[in-house]
Amino acid sequence: MTKFSYQLYSSRNYPPLENTLAMLAKAGYAQVEGFGGAYAEAGSAKALRALLDKNGLTMPTAHYAIGEIENEASRVIADATTLGVDCIVVPWLPLEDRPTNSAGWIALGKRLEKAAQPLFNAGFKVAWHNHDFELFITPQGDMPLNLLMDNAPSLLLELDVAWVKVANQSPAEWVKAFSKRIICIHLKDRAKKGENADQDGWADVGHGVMPWISTIKAIKASSAQYFIVEHDNPSDHARFAKNAIASAHKFWS
Repeated sequence: MTKFSYQLYSSRNYPPLENTLAMLAKAGYAQVEGFGGAYAEAGSAKALRALLDKNGLTMPTAHYAIGEIENEASRVIADATTLGVDCIVVPWLPLEDRPTNSAGWIALGKRLEKAAQPLFNAGFKVAWHNHDFELFITPQGDMPLNLLMDNAPSLLLELDVAWVKVANQSPAEWVKAFSKRIICIHLKDRAKKGENADQDGWADVGHGVMPWISTIKAIKASSAQYFIVEHDNPSDHARFAKNAIASAHKFWS
């Protein structure tokens, strides 16, 4: 049976973390994906690992900012080792740091390739997590995500299929485009236009407008190993967790 993971960012507004992990284990999750807020709340990688072990959960993937990887690689490696992480994911660039042209995206790819070398040497896989801003053509006529990945040949991809949809592109086609370099999939859904304003327009997985049939078919044919549900702002994280894993199992049945 396919194991499903839960991005802990989805529950950042519902502390404490210990209760969230217990809820997820009860809901049937086998894995979680870490992010900065979870690390900070736990206080240390050792304490977080103890909470995971207590609830029978593992953390095969974890988000770390590019600055942490560049400036604190030894700490990231030590913490990820303690947590049992397989793939370290760079999840985000603030608006002021995002490239504005093709040259900038090429430079970012090279920067990521260089920054990841200590992690590769320590035995980790490293991936990039997309939003929508990598999927808008540059003034020079190039696709940013292609430039980034072409210039970071060792980098894998954590494809967030809902952000692909937000960019008005086909999730299935992007899964196919990077089929052999995808290691993680973020399973996420968008509400119908004008709905779920209190949840920033997001929906529980399987309860929105995502073209899941074609997307899941492409995912199953890809190299993806980890399937992580996420909701950027659920009004009830326990409801979301329950609905998301039910939908995920249905997709894979």
